[in-house]
Amino acid sequence: MATTPTTSTGTRVDVRKTYKLFIGGAFPRSESGRTYEVTAADGRFLANAALGSRKDARDAVVAARAAQKGWAGATAYNRGQVLYRVAELLEGRRAQFVEEVSAGEGISRGDADDVVSAAVDRWVWYAGWADKVAQVAGSANPVAGPYFNLSVPEPTGVVAVLAPQRSSLLGLVSVLAPVLVTGNTAVLVSSERRPLPAITLSEVLATSDVPKGVVNVLTGRTAEIAPHLAGHLDVNAIDLAGAALADGVTWGALEAEAAGSIKRVRRPALDDAEPDWTAVPDGPRRILAFTETKTVWHPKGV
Repeated sequence: MATTPTTSTGTRVDVRKTYKLFIGGAFPRSESGRTYEVTAADGRFLANAALGSRKDARDAVVAARAAQKGWAGATAYNRGQVLYRVAELLEGRRAQFVEEVSAGEGISRGDADDVVSAAVDRWVWYAGWADKVAQVAGSANPVAGPYFNLSVPEPTGVVAVLAPQRSSLLGLVSVLAPVLVTGNTAVLVSSERRPLPAITLSEVLATSDVPKGVVNVLTGRTAEIAPHLAGHLDVNAIDLAGAALADGVTWGALEAEAAGSIKRVRRPALDDAEPDWTAVPDGPRRILAFTETKTVWHPKGV
């Protein structure tokens, strides 16, 4: 945030931040070198953010693919512990998140504090599902023969996530955390006008135990980045949560792009509005939206 504190020698010049992207555990500038101004709900300048490009999106997908096998190969218990640690770090950055949510969404600090609490709790809730979702969604199937027949959920792979445009933190957590639970990796496109909570989350992830490349964060114009992710042949699924209110984005165009590679597409129920992100999630449905069911046969033996 830009500040102008008064000192004994006069008023300081603003130290204006220019944030970068988060790709493969590092913070590169956009390859285009472009940035854009992020302003508060009342029009105040907050920071400059990188204007992500098609090349940045490709780099993010490469990083996500490289990280996916290792993340999926971790035990469910370990993934849960790693994700829980992220919640601890989110709590440690509470004051910054409150300031960013309050400024970006134009709400009071008290209301912003409630939003941050809900976001941390939501992250903990999803982390807790890591070693439980297989028990809920998996099954032992009866078969006519001396075999065990087991069905278990497995990660889809690399998931592109368009973060909600208005709910810059709670909505963001509500779409990102469930993608990670089962071993997917993510390329996240932040809210276009309210990207600061996503940027701060990337700083949290960089100092957490989450392996590099598991989450990659792109800032910029949703209409510019989303079509490239929807059409990318190495992206397995896409969550269109943030497309509802993004300028210049149409559902049909993104779904047509995704159809070319037979992607799994999660389209919200509301075409022109965001859901109530404060509502309690209805079980692991959002987690299971990005899983595949694998069935294995094994002889019982004598």
